[in-house]
Amino acid sequence: MFTLGPNEIIVIGVLIALLFGASKLPKLARSLGKASGEFRKAQLQAEIELREYERQLKQGKQPDRVKLEKIAKDLGIDPEGKDDDDIISEIKSKL
Repeated sequence: MFTLGPNEIIVIGVLIALLFGASKLPKLARSLGKASGEFRKAQLQAEIELREYERQLKQGKQPDRVKLEKIAKDLGIDPEGKDDDDIISEIKSKL
């Protein structure tokens, strides 16, 4: 499609400064940083829970389906009508 060069980035930055005002830019950046951090934290937690679920499967234990569905729902995946393997593959692709 097209690439963003330094001129385009400067124009976008000026437009953002005009829209939000220079005094609100630090607050906006801080909010974006916090949101990004929360997203990474939730993603890491989902990966940890998925690894634990897979470990239990390998040990022959039947892990709790409710926990798997919670992980899927947290990632925006609809677990209805899917078996455990389908949900796991969707979670892996989402992560």
